[in-house]
Amino acid sequence: MADNDELKEQIQRTYAKIAINSSAGGCCSGGCSCNSSSESSMKVGYTEEEILSVPSEANMGLGCGNPTVIAALKEGEMVLDLGSGGGFDCFLARRQVGETGYVIGVDMTPEMIKLARQNVKESGYTNVEFRLGEIEHLPIADRSIDVIISNCVINLSLDKEQVFKEAYRVLKPGGRLSISDVVATAELPEQIKQDLTMLTGCVAGAEYVENIRTMMQNAGFKDIKFTAEENSKEILMSWVPNSNIVDYVASYVIEATKSQIVKKIKLMT
Repeated sequence: MADNDELKEQIQRTYAKIAINSSAGGCCSGGCSCNSSSESSMKVGYTEEEILSVPSEANMGLGCGNPTVIAALKEGEMVLDLGSGGGFDCFLARRQVGETGYVIGVDMTPEMIKLARQNVKESGYTNVEFRLGEIEHLPIADRSIDVIISNCVINLSLDKEQVFKEAYRVLKPGGRLSISDVVATAELPEQIKQDLTMLTGCVAGAEYVENIRTMMQNAGFKDIKFTAEENSKEILMSWVPNSNIVDYVASYVIEATKSQIVKKIKLMT
């Protein structure tokens, strides 16, 4: 397989094409889940009401879950979406955090950022913004985020441990991580690992569950919890029909928290 720079460029090209097709009103192609956008989104946990509440170009039918449901967002919270694409989850999150909250989306593909910003402009929202950047090197200040969400994106990263370190850095003490992603449940065959289509399609880059747990622990996360999506097989088989891919990967909900920092006060006597 190509080196990391070439792989990253391949991923960017794939998702740039999806963004361009979406902005032109076309169907996306070559991503995590690119059937009918609404149909795909409902399959992974979004309601029809949610889908209709956001700009239509924001929903590309990508993803393997609904992180805004598991995140239990509260009014006034600061939310960060890793790999925000056209902004679908960001627009849903802003409804939950209200006018006193704020949502930031980060994506490494310029075409996605352009599309998401256009969606913001047309919607007139003032508490959502999109920043161009890599999730391994977030353009976000330390300890500034209450909740991090992400939908089937971290598996695309070529340095997942760095992603979790960055996530931990930008979270406030007591902040939480609530993501949907595809993880490996068994050793992936070489033919899958070497398949670029499988990589950009959120399969070949899946990391083994326990390796992810170790990465998160090394970053400092606590209360780490993995939960398999009930319809994981259905989701994955819709991406790669007539395959045995479900023997190796699954769609999971991953949750964790950053510990509260307790300051020790030395009493003078």
